[in-house]
Amino acid sequence: MRIIVYGSLRRKQGNSHWMTNAQWLGDHQVEGYELYNLGHYPGVIPGQGTIEGEVYRIDAMTLGELDALRTKGGEYKRQLVSTPYGSAWMYIYQRSVAGRQQIPSGNWLDRGENP
Repeated sequence: MRIIVYGSLRRKQGNSHWMTNAQWLGDHQVEGYELYNLGHYPGVIPGQGTIEGEVYRIDAMTLGELDALRTKGGEYKRQLVSTPYGSAWMYIYQRSVAGRQQIPSGNWLDRGENP
């Protein structure tokens, strides 16, 4: 199975160690979503933008670990999106983004450049 990650799970980011057993397939932009800065990690919601992500092949154990990390308390839910590598799971933020800073570029690595 595949997953697309867009924030702290990306290479050289704070939670990238969760992807140690994953096989990187490539970068991909996903249209129809907006990226928000939630503090130490981002959230994606459906919207008018495009987000930057990395697609990985993962096993069921890794998906289970990521689900425990991301879906606990209903903060995120998984949704399938199309990528050039096949369908991939992406975590969609389920809470309000009111008062949160949108990252217009859709790239978590650009978060420090926004006002």
